[in-house]
Parts: sequence; C-alpha cells; structure tokens
Amino acid sequence: MKVTQPPRWAKTLLRWLHPTNTIEEVEGDLDELYAYSYQRSGKRKALLHYLLNLVTVVPPFVRRRQQKTKYEQPFSLSPDMLKNYFKIAWRNIVRQKAYSVLNIAGLSIGLACSILILLWVQNELSYDRFHSRADQLFRITCSAGDFKAAVSAAGMARGLQAQLPQIKAGVRISKPFPALFEVGEKRVEEKRVFFADSNFLQVFSFPLLSGNVATALKDPGAILITQQTAEKYYGTRDAVGKTIRINNNENFTIAGILANTPSNSHLQFDVIIPMKTMAKWNWDLQNDTWNNFNFYTYLELDEKTAESESAQQNLLQQIAKIFKTHGATAKIDFQLQPLTDIHLHSNLQIDLPGHGNIQYVNIFFVVAIFILVVACINFMNLATARFERRAKEVGLRKVVGANRYQLVFQFLGESFIFSFLSLVIAIGMVYLLLPVFKILTEKSLAIDWLDGKLLLSLIGIAILTGLLSGSYPAFFLSGFAPVKVLKGKLRVARGNLLFRNALVVTQFVVAIVLLVGTAVVYKQLDFIKNRNLGFDKSNLLYLAMTGELGEKKQALKASLAQNPLTENFTVISGLPTTLETGTVDVVWDGQTARNQVVFPSLDVDENFVKVFKSQVLAGRGFDESFSGDSSSYMINEKAMQIMGMNLGNAVGQNLTFGDTKGTIIGVVKDFHFKSLQYAMEPLILRLNKWGGVVMVRTTAGNNEQTIKELEKINQQLNPAFPFTFGFLDEDLDNLYRSEQQMGSIFNLFAGLAIFISCLGLYGLSAFMAEQRTKEIGVRKVLGATVAGVVGLLSQDFLRLILIAIVIASPIAWYAMNKWLQGFAYQTALDWWVIALAGLLATGIALFTISFQSIKAALMNPVKSLRSE
Repeated sequence: MKVTQPPRWAKTLLRWLHPTNTIEEVEGDLDELYAYSYQRSGKRKALLHYLLNLVTVVPPFVRRRQQKTKYEQPFSLSPDMLKNYFKIAWRNIVRQKAYSVLNIAGLSIGLACSILILLWVQNELSYDRFHSRADQLFRITCSAGDFKAAVSAAGMARGLQAQLPQIKAGVRISKPFPALFEVGEKRVEEKRVFFADSNFLQVFSFPLLSGNVATALKDPGAILITQQTAEKYYGTRDAVGKTIRINNNENFTIAGILANTPSNSHLQFDVIIPMKTMAKWNWDLQNDTWNNFNFYTYLELDEKTAESESAQQNLLQQIAKIFKTHGATAKIDFQLQPLTDIHLHSNLQIDLPGHGNIQYVNIFFVVAIFILVVACINFMNLATARFERRAKEVGLRKVVGANRYQLVFQFLGESFIFSFLSLVIAIGMVYLLLPVFKILTEKSLAIDWLDGKLLLSLIGIAILTGLLSGSYPAFFLSGFAPVKVLKGKLRVARGNLLFRNALVVTQFVVAIVLLVGTAVVYKQLDFIKNRNLGFDKSNLLYLAMTGELGEKKQALKASLAQNPLTENFTVISGLPTTLETGTVDVVWDGQTARNQVVFPSLDVDENFVKVFKSQVLAGRGFDESFSGDSSSYMINEKAMQIMGMNLGNAVGQNLTFGDTKGTIIGVVKDFHFKSLQYAMEPLILRLNKWGGVVMVRTTAGNNEQTIKELEKINQQLNPAFPFTFGFLDEDLDNLYRSEQQMGSIFNLFAGLAIFISCLGLYGLSAFMAEQRTKEIGVRKVLGATVAGVVGLLSQDFLRLILIAIVIASPIAWYAMNKWLQGFAYQTALDWWVIALAGLLATGIALFTISFQSIKAALMNPVKSLRSE
C-alpha cells in the first residue's frame, strides 16, 4: 500500500491541540487511518476521516489547558531557572570550544563590520543637520537644458528677499579663493577662504567662540578665522583684535574666532571675509547682476513654505517671473535644494568639492545588513548541523517535564550569550580598526562610548542578532519528539535540510555579489585611468600665477622659454579639471533660434595644441604671427555639431561670444575637460590675454629638476608668495576619489564576507564529516580512494555554490549596471567578470572544505568502525 501523509496544516493542528507526551501514539494511528482512506476513497474523504477522528481522539483545547498532565507544567521563569539556563549555556560554550570559536569569530567580525559601516552611513546622513534651522534652509540651483549648476546670480539674494515674504533671509557665499596669509615670519597659502554676507552667522549655526555675531562680518576690514587657524598663526585661539596680512597687499583685523568647521558640513572653511570687501573690486556685486552666475545663494524660508512642496513650487514660479523682469532672455530653470540634501544629492556642476553620493550610502547600508545576516546564517547552520548532539538532551528534558517554550527560551538564551560576547569582542575590534577605517574613508569618525543612544543602539543590534541567529535553531531543536530521540530513530527532516542549504546559498550569493562589485569598480576606475582624454595627461606640471606672477606675465614667459627644462609650456585660464566658465550668449552664422545651450570656454595661448598634444581637425591653432587672433576662436567637435557645421565649412564662420565678435579659425578634436561622469560638452577656445595657470610638459625622469627650476623662477619673480605646484594627472585621479574609496571599501568587506562564509563552511563540513564517519569507513574498506571520498564530501557544497552563482549573477548584473549609469563613459560589464567572481568563490569554498574532507578521508577505517 502506498504510504501517503496528511497535509502539513492538518498535522500542525494535531500538534497544537494534543498533549506533547502522547502525541507519538495518536499521530501514528491517524497517519495509518489517512493512508488507508486515501487508497480506498481518495484524498477528500481521507482528509474528512482524519479530521473527524482527530476531533474524537484529541481532547478539546480548553480541557487540555485546564487538565495538564504531570509531564506538562505552565511556562514560567524564576530567578533560579534563569541562573540555571545561563550556567548550562556557559558550560556548553566552554565545553565545545571549536564550535564556540567559530560562532563567536563569525558573529564578532560580522558585528564589527556592520558597526563600522553604519558609523560611516550615520556620518554621511548627518551632514548639515547641526544647524538650528536646517529644515528651513535651501540653496538656489539652476539648470539650462542638461547643464545643471549650483551657482546663482549676485543680485538674487537681496532682490528675492525684498519681493517675496516667504523668504525670511538670503545669504551669498563666494566660491573658495586661495589667498596668501602672513603673520610675522609665517606665510601660508590658505585655500579654504570664502567671502560671505554679513548675516552669515545669523542664518547658519556655526559657533563663534570669540567676537560679536551681529557685527563680526559688517566691517570690510575685519575677518573671521577658525580656532585651528588662530592656533596655527598665533599659538592660541585668543587672537581677536590682532592683524593679519592677506595677499601681501592688505591688512585685516580679526573680528572673531569660529569653532573649527564640523566635518559633517558641506561648507568647509578656515577663513570668512565680509562680502563688502569683495564688492570693492567685483563687478557683479557692485551692480547686483542677475545674468552672471558666480555665487552660492542660500535662502531661509518660513516654516509653512519649508514644509510644503506645493508652496515651494509656487515660490519657484515667482522666482522665475522676477528673474525675467531683470531682462533675462535665456531659459533658466531654478530649483530649491534643501540644505540637508546638498551633500548626498548634489550631482551639480560648479559646486563645492567633497560631496558624497546617496547611492553609495544605500549600497553600503545594504552591505552592512548582508554581512550581519551572513554571520547569523553561520550560527544557524552550525546549530542545526549539531542537532544530534543536542537531541538526546532535548528528549530527556521533555521527559522530565520541560515544555517547548522553556526549551525555546533556553536555546535563545544561549544565542543571546553568543551575541553579547560577540558584541563585546566586536566593540574591541571597532576600537582597534577605527583609525585604519578613518584613513580608508577619509572621514572624521568617532565613537562616544558614554552616549546612551549609541549604547542602546549597540544593545539593540546584539538583541536583534541574537534573535535572528537563534530563532530557527531554538524552534527546530525544541520540536524534537522525545520518544523518537531516545529510541535513536531521529532523522533529519527534508525541510530542515532545505532550509540549511538555503542559508548556505544565501551566504554565497552575498559574497559573489560583493566580489562582482569589487571587480566592476576596479574595472571602471582602470577604464577611466587609461581612457584617451583627447590630450596627453602625463608629465603635465602646473604653476598657478598667483601674487606678482600675473603682473609679470611676459617676464615669466621669458624665464620659462630660456630654460630647456621648462621651455615646453603654455598659459591657460584654468585647469581642465576645474573648468567653471560657461554662457548661453553665443551667436553663429546660420543660427535660426536663440541659443539655449551652455558653452564652456577656456582661454589658451599659442602653445596649447603643442603642449597638450591635442589634435586640430580643421583650420589651425592660435599663432603669434596672426595679429587678428585676439578676436578669433577655436571650437571643439561637439560645438561644431551643435552649430550645425562640419569640418569642411566650420573654419571662417563668424562667431560672437558674449560681446566679442570673431571668426572660427580651427576645430580641435574633442577632449575631456570635466569628469567622465559628464557627457562631452561644447567648448570654445579663446586667446589668453591675462594669465591663469602655467602648464609645463616635463620629460620623463626630469620631474624633480623641473620643479626646482620652477621654484627658482617663482622666487625671482614672486618672492612674497610661497611656491606651489601640482600634476594634472593627480588632479584627474582625484575627480574619482569617492569611487576609489568605494572600491577600497568593497575590497575590504567582500573579503570579510567571504571569510565569514568560509568560517561557517569549515564548521559545517566538520560536522557533516563527523556524521558520515562510519559511511566513510565502510567505503574505504570497500576500496574507495582518498580523492573519491573528498569528492563525495565536497559535491553537496559544490552544488550549493553553483546555485548561488546562478542566483547572484542577475542580481550583480542589475546592481552594477545601475551603478555604471552614473558615468557618461563606462566600461563594459563583461560576462567573464561574474564568471571569475563565481570561480573565485568556488575555489575559496572548496579550499575551505578540503581541510575536513581530506582529514576524514585519511582517517583509519578501523577506528571509525570499531563501535560496530
């Protein structure tokens, strides 16, 4: 007769209603009845007979609860019982050292990784939230077509505040200006110098340690410096009233000392100078212009507007109308960017450096959760794999009166002990690794162990880990039937094996996805590093024309030309990595509608093409022998396409840039002058008339000598200013600093995820080999080889890893494609990247398993069969 089992829900109902001490007899009889009825009458009648007999055989639920057998006691916890549970749990941990070390090591590393990542995530999410009115502060940004920028016009702050009652205050901040600071013998070029309106400290909550908040930025001859800057120049922060010289031409009085800029502020400054000082020479400030976008404008809105998106959209419409009344003809769209979104949601051009990426925050938050889950899976796998060792203990406890809830509490208690022990070790690991992690992430991460909120969070993580890792083993082990256990008839249920295998697969899915992520990030960075940018970036050394160099341009050129180490030079208006100029005020021959595309511009001299090794596709470059080149232009291929021209007709066409009319004399091959995250933009090259940056192409092996020669030239022509230089290829690499950090963090945590998974595999393979000791002995007696036994023990794990590769492949493919979309120019996501990650994970897993497999295969069969 075919044996057929009743549905699982019917069996669950039986166990729920019936006393646990007699369940074996009742369950067996009802199973036989169901099988007999199934064969005679079919599934429906068999189920009906099963349920009718279940009701008559099983006492009602209420009576069972009121009339408990002597074996069943109500669930309660006394102090003595808790003490006893703790003592037993501790003895198990101490007695089974290998098992305990594997579990504690896996949980500790998982917790430590998660804590470190969550510290970084918390730091990223905390940017600019320390301001008292952070939720009411917004920055005006703009967009012209695809060109989106963080800057706005000088006249907008005061003009909008005067006409719109929703705006409580407006403050302008300049772009950062490098400036030479001099106090006595100390001369240092400070790069984090900003000009700001007088209400800067009223709008933002940067603490002023000394000085008057209301008047500190009203005097154009006064400045604010940070505590760190004061200590650098004066040895003390008590520097209010002292004098400091800037750019060797003007003295300023220190009106106040600011607290050091918080690391979680998107505004990073060392010096704040009143905007009135800049207004002495800045044309935009003097005329409150609305058509030049050169300042960062922040608005403080009233509470109702700040809380309502519809109110903000209405405000933007009003801003657009006011903008048009000031003679604007270009189509500019404005946006209100919340202050707290600037750090993570600001993929804008002409923005302040150092922004993060919300995509990376989300990725690493998920990685932290996954690593913790991988560590918990280890615990669950090892606990269920050891069930035979604990099965008789469970059976005896049930026989002497323990109910299932007490056993669940006992096993959860053991899990919590593991979890809290691991937490203590993890905290120690975090304390030791935090300095290294800070260097890796370049973040000022810190842990205040006296912070109650932090301690509660850590305890919460430990409790969650204990529940997550101990829940399944607790319910699984506590569900053993004592009769079968004590008779030695216990067998592993197929569902439990499937669950344990699913956990192993989940572990390696996470590990493989992280490995693919590491490979793709490395591949993209290598693609960026080796991509042809349209010019030769190697051996390009630059010197900014600060101080007196700008006034001595001809003497500088003569000195550079006379030295064979520096003669291959060009003077350009700005570095290709920091190109910030652009306009829509461009007119060309054949234009049918007003231009709405932003055209960046770069001022270059006659040596530009030769020094940068760029390619002229049509026409010529600038030449000293042509006096009319001062009003001539070169354009790149992208600009030529936008203008509707081609290489055959572009040269000789008229072009008006701003107010200057001229002629196109050449077309240069497209070269990248911004990060590869941005698509190629049109570019107009003009003849440099004032200066900017000297670019020198050095010869291989002569970099140090060239730097020394440049230093001598700077000392001769610009003695009051310190010599500073840089390499263009290093600046280009720094454009992808966050991607490099992401790759490094991926490397670290992918390796740790693999390591944690291997800890679990090692323990699991050890217990599997132990369970099959006698089988291995028999096989060896019958002639099995060591390789055959190793293959036998490895094949189950190999099958699980192959399943993990199949599941992980589409996940990794989707995730990394999503990440690569952030780059206008991206590497190909080849199939072999995923295949390589899968092979690597397989190799590491098999290497881990092989220790126990070989050990079991080499065991003397006489010893394993002796008990038979």
